[in-house]
Amino acid sequence: MRFKGNLTSAVPAAIIGILAMGLPHTAVAATATAPIAVSATVQATCIVSTTAMSFGTYTGTALPATSTVTVQCTNTTPYTLGLNAGAATGATVTNRSMTGPASALLGYGLYTDSAHATNFATLASTNGTGSPIVTTIYGQVAAGQYVAPGSYTDTITATVTY
Repeated sequence: MRFKGNLTSAVPAAIIGILAMGLPHTAVAATATAPIAVSATVQATCIVSTTAMSFGTYTGTALPATSTVTVQCTNTTPYTLGLNAGAATGATVTNRSMTGPASALLGYGLYTDSAHATNFATLASTNGTGSPIVTTIYGQVAAGQYVAPGSYTDTITATVTY
């Protein structure tokens, strides 16, 4: 069989369409980009948490106990940790007292060391690391206090200055 003229004119358009569907097509896509500026300001901050100090039952002999203060400050933020005198009438940071029945007072001390040699008022400034820093507080009720029987309590406030 011999064709005259152009081969495509001899093949019906429907067949060309069917053949074209089987061929891979390359999609042409265009892109455009733009930067997004991202920023933040980190504010110096600290958080503080404490654990209770429970001396237990006092019988007239020296009675030790411990507590912890955990401070977490932003990295390189300088801070100091201080403990106040407490709530008892006349208490100071060197002479703390718990208040009991009929406003009786039971004296105790808070220290930076387990030997109870250095009073805990304010610690020297240190720098935050971004991680929690735990400080142990060593407490002791002094021997020889024969006060009225009953429950004695006090509340100490830990303050972080930064």
